[in-house]
Amino acid sequence: MVIKMKMSWIKYEKDARSFRLPEALGFDVFKLQDLEQTDSTIKDLIKQDYDTIILSNEVAGFSEDIIKRYQKDKDIKIVISLDKD
Repeated sequence: MVIKMKMSWIKYEKDARSFRLPEALGFDVFKLQDLEQTDSTIKDLIKQDYDTIILSNEVAGFSEDIIKRYQKDKDIKIVISLDKD
């Protein structure tokens, strides 16, 4: 049995510090121009079969209900990155 994991990272486009390594390695790092797009971006990624979505701390603050909605979902993992400041 092969387990596949499709991961993405979401950050604010003006955030030059978060997720530099995944971005440099060519992973799917999505940059939001408007933080109000957080929930719709998460929904879109789930529709595209991303099962692990990592949010920068700044972006996570703009998600109204998505994080709570998927908190106990065994198929979708929403992770909030720790702020290193």
